[in-house]
Amino acid sequence: MNQSQKVLVAGTGISGIAAAKLILDKGGEVVLYDGNAGLNPEEVKAKVGDNAKLSLVLGEIKRSDLLGVELCVISPGIPLDSPFVAVVDEAKIPIIGELELAYQSSLGRLLAITGTNGKTTTTALTGEILKAQFEDVYVVGNIGEPYTAKVETMTAESVTVAEVSSFQLETILDFRPEVSAILNITPDHLNRHKTMENYIQIKEAITLNQTEEDAVVLNYDDPVLREFGESGELKPRVIWFSSREKLKDGFCMNGDTIVYCKSGRETPVINVHSMHLLGRHNYENVMAAAAMSMQMGVPLEKITQVIRDFRPVEHRIRGVARTFSGVEHRMEFVRELGGVKYYNDSKGTNPDAAIQALRAMPGPTILIAGGYDKNSEYDDWVAEFEGKVRYLILIGQTRDKIAACAKKHGFTEIMYAEDLPEAVQVSAVYADTGDYVLLSPACASWDMFKSFEERGEIFKECVMNL
Repeated sequence: MNQSQKVLVAGTGISGIAAAKLILDKGGEVVLYDGNAGLNPEEVKAKVGDNAKLSLVLGEIKRSDLLGVELCVISPGIPLDSPFVAVVDEAKIPIIGELELAYQSSLGRLLAITGTNGKTTTTALTGEILKAQFEDVYVVGNIGEPYTAKVETMTAESVTVAEVSSFQLETILDFRPEVSAILNITPDHLNRHKTMENYIQIKEAITLNQTEEDAVVLNYDDPVLREFGESGELKPRVIWFSSREKLKDGFCMNGDTIVYCKSGRETPVINVHSMHLLGRHNYENVMAAAAMSMQMGVPLEKITQVIRDFRPVEHRIRGVARTFSGVEHRMEFVRELGGVKYYNDSKGTNPDAAIQALRAMPGPTILIAGGYDKNSEYDDWVAEFEGKVRYLILIGQTRDKIAACAKKHGFTEIMYAEDLPEAVQVSAVYADTGDYVLLSPACASWDMFKSFEERGEIFKECVMNL
């Protein structure tokens, strides 16, 4: 990006504001745009700070607003087939995303992680391992702070671990991580990407600019990724992990122990009972994090120690300290009340993620689900209910669709709730000692909430108020 460019930044969310600040800090001029005409202009400008080179456009974008604009940085939430993008395309203005902007402006070494599920846990763990080896480590992306928010403080010695979504990968040009990982690919965001083929292609694009000097970590158990890794078309070196099969080279399981294999020789990494992460999907996340860290030169002994010490993080709910293993809103233990344990898996925004959460529940489960419709199919998820789910409590836009799918599979213990607080109240009434109450919606949150984080916070508040 030319530092004196006039740039249109589309979106006034976290990533859009961070991108605008970065461009202004580098001496550029920003036209900040948002399609919501009801936003308060002064409040939006206050997020960026007082700057004479910032102008704001709300509502419909016009050709006159694009006068002198040389580049558009688009937030990941804006679909590329939107009317806004059509106007920008017609003006022949190049479009990149916040991810590409950050990459072009950053220094140091980069690792990037994508996949339908497990990204946040893997990113957090990889970041912790690398912090044990390197002095200057940044953990960025969907996991918390935008990549662009940290660029200005990076140096040639910095190491960055980025959680990357399919929405972000749609708009890359030169983005090239030294080590990438694709954890899994299952149907998700098909309302945006239209076909599974498109979704797969976008996820695999994380390797697009990698060379023979780089590496990609892939899930051997995922048929799409196994075909991708064995195609012979990949330039980066492939490092495999598997929770189900023995590997000659890579990370896999030997009983309850994660092992590293090289030319058939096994080196133990960690016994899963020594970890604070539940479920096979988390064993895979750990293997992916270990593989990426080893590729960065972290000794295996140090990797093992960090995995073992990856302990619960404390959060506060209504002033009461609560702990959970891994990351917030993903298999987060909230509290135990009357012998019933409550778990927040609001980040389970698609059926495959919800399957993993349900499998991790050790006993009878009352499941709260439903939300925004991403054109997902629920059959595989519902098939997991038998012998595990006692009651299904449904909320949101998809409740009729999920209920119909459950009945088709012979599951009839279904209740509707008008909102999440009611769902929590109902679950408390029907739960018996030894039961688990799990919020794992299998759907996005946008029909009733601003984000999955807000949905999870409301769930926790309701549980704490019981």
